[in-house]
Amino acid sequence: MTTESGAGYDAPPAAAAESGAGHDAPPAAAAGPGPEAPPAARRSLGAHAAAKAVWRLQGDVGTAPAAGSMPTARSGNAAAAAGSDAAAFVGEAAARPEPLVHLDRDIIRNLEIELLGAERTLRRRDVAAGAGVSLLSARKLWRAMGFPNIGDDDIAFTEKDQNALTTIIELVRREQLTEDAAISITRAVGQMTDRMVVWQIEALVEEMVVQRGISDATARKTLVAELPELIEPLEKTLVYAWRRQMNAAVQRLALRAESGLQASETGRDGDEQDAPLPLARAVGFADLVSYTSLSRQMNERTLAQLVQRFENKCAEIISVGGGRLVKTIGDEVLYIAESPEAGAEISLALAKAFTEDELLPSARCAMVWGRVLSRLGDIYGPTVNLASRLTSLAEPGTVLIDASTAATLSNNEKFVLMPHEARTVRGFGEVHPVSLARGTGTGLILD
Repeated sequence: MTTESGAGYDAPPAAAAESGAGHDAPPAAAAGPGPEAPPAARRSLGAHAAAKAVWRLQGDVGTAPAAGSMPTARSGNAAAAAGSDAAAFVGEAAARPEPLVHLDRDIIRNLEIELLGAERTLRRRDVAAGAGVSLLSARKLWRAMGFPNIGDDDIAFTEKDQNALTTIIELVRREQLTEDAAISITRAVGQMTDRMVVWQIEALVEEMVVQRGISDATARKTLVAELPELIEPLEKTLVYAWRRQMNAAVQRLALRAESGLQASETGRDGDEQDAPLPLARAVGFADLVSYTSLSRQMNERTLAQLVQRFENKCAEIISVGGGRLVKTIGDEVLYIAESPEAGAEISLALAKAFTEDELLPSARCAMVWGRVLSRLGDIYGPTVNLASRLTSLAEPGTVLIDASTAATLSNNEKFVLMPHEARTVRGFGEVHPVSLARGTGTGLILD
């Protein structure tokens, strides 16, 4: 079977088609599992991801740097403010005694049983035989889930694993999914739950370090001890979010797909590079200015706070504007929206928010309306590439769009369009950038 990879924008990997969801699958930022995964499979995969994170925590204990152990050199308003907060925190933490947290094997073993639903009693051949599939087929699905290689004699599985494998295999047997589609969907669940669990673990550790004034290593031990009380509410939240995201995707597919395709014809003649692609979307980027030089002057905690503030602000604005955050790449965020107007509003709101933020640097923004291909939770095509190129051309605190996108917004009083001289852009030749600014109205209103 084909192995998928999500790198690059120009073309998707030679992967199996994902059935039904297109690029309207739940966002990674929402931390939900892949949309088509059955409930039994979701529970098993989420439990495995959580159990894996517990062992990561144990591996980190004793090796993670203590709070305040990183250099504290800062520069600029953002770094100075963060440095002041960090110094105050370190002073408080030094005055508090470190709590003693002891973790024995019984605590870890009981937590694993709670997460996996039973003790490990099965070998991989037992699970494959119980599900009625070859070991090769089972291994393909386990790899898609992100499980490590396991030997023939390793007792690594439970009956829950067998039930989850059977659930996925039954979808293929009933011809609801092809084998390739089942692997693609399973990979979506595995990757999303793995990222979600790591995100949650680090957020909880950070919370303990800040609120309790303990070291990173102690926080990780404490979290393992307290995790049993959090498993059920976190799992309920996961299922709730998945259902809400799936419903939102259904509404987009059923109610707005046709209108979006019709709108995409505005200002186009059909000869564009993206013409054969199926989905019409506004594609936008926001890129923090001077992030690299600023990050070199920050310690680990301050840099984490900056990145978190950036991502939180982007996620809020994009969500309020009706868009979807596709991914963050360090100091850059990629989003999509279903109309050029929505994309323009989000881009203007992002540029304004970072210009006015006292702690974060300003951002360069760009947005292009066109067609894209969605695979593996990412988007591909010339529209994405052009938006990325325009971002690098934008001045800090401004938004650039291309001439075709400007044509779709030309009669909208909410926006002011200011053409620039033609620029030569790699991969596109001569491009006519247009600055986008606020016209009438107030724009997006954030709570």
